[in-house]
Amino acid sequence: MAHNYSINDDVHHQLQGPQGRADLKQRSIYTIVTCLPIEADGRPRYRIKSKTDNVERVVTEEQIRRLD
Repeated sequence: MAHNYSINDDVHHQLQGPQGRADLKQRSIYTIVTCLPIEADGRPRYRIKSKTDNVERVVTEEQIRRLD
């Protein structure tokens, strides 16, 4: 599987609530900073940076969505 997002793409990141449940009320806008190596189970990973805070995260592709 290849990466579906590129560096500098803006995406929504779905924040995780308790026990891995998605917090549907909070979606933050992030920019793709780096495409990381694909995990052993085939999931592409990315380093993303918040557009509003000075926060960076490493996420898998299923945790982010394109902006509407």
